[in-house]
Amino acid sequence: MATMAMAVPAATAATRTGEIATIVGAECTNMCVVLASGTMIGIPRILVTGFEPFAGSLLNPTALIVERLAAEGITGATMRAEVLPVVGGVGPGSARARLDAVLADFQADAAIHFGEAHTRSEFSVERIAINLRDYRIADNAGVCAEDTPVIEGAPAAHFATLPVRAIVDAVRVSGVPAGTSLTAGSYLCNEVMFHSLERSAATGWPAIAGFIHVPQLEEQFAVRPNDAQPMSAHDLMIATRAAIGAVIVHLRNLPRRTMPDRHRRRLG
Repeated sequence: MATMAMAVPAATAATRTGEIATIVGAECTNMCVVLASGTMIGIPRILVTGFEPFAGSLLNPTALIVERLAAEGITGATMRAEVLPVVGGVGPGSARARLDAVLADFQADAAIHFGEAHTRSEFSVERIAINLRDYRIADNAGVCAEDTPVIEGAPAAHFATLPVRAIVDAVRVSGVPAGTSLTAGSYLCNEVMFHSLERSAATGWPAIAGFIHVPQLEEQFAVRPNDAQPMSAHDLMIATRAAIGAVIVHLRNLPRRTMPDRHRRRLG
């Protein structure tokens, strides 16, 4: 999917950069209060997901994202990071079943889903998830779905509710290439994005959701070179933290009336 370039207004980018730097920096001073139970007051709950390796690759950059975030966390948020199986449908071993189990245990204010797109050279923030499963390759269970809906009877598409432009701006300011992409395709990335947004619309959790495609790692490029530019693990994490920072800023600036009941109670 071709990406769409966006200009970053200097004043807007500078303002966002200042807010995001406060969040992703090393300090968390009066921004949060941590109770003995570990509950954070005034801090959003963010779910980050990636995928296991697929299509014969031994690596997946989004699994690295999850591993690093699970180990290091991020300032300014209560974090949950999970690797999803590259298995479609609704069976017990599917990505959707795993996502549902996680969200039942962790009511996320934001779900940021990551997936690999080895033909892309930049962070691609997806705008739309479509209600279609039409795989170009089989999933890790050997299933190759064709012309079937993600969810029968659901809308034809959902728009991402993450702050797409703010994420792109933040990643670019961090020094990593970024852009928008119209749709997440019709494979597992799209399936997870659509399911998350449909669940959000139906239940309020996650409050906002969306998807980011990332390039393959340099180690993968050495094995399967193509015309796209790979990304180092260092740049991958810089961009990821910038993206999460933009989401945290967005959540903190949402009008109180737009926040679901649990979040209002937790902040009130």
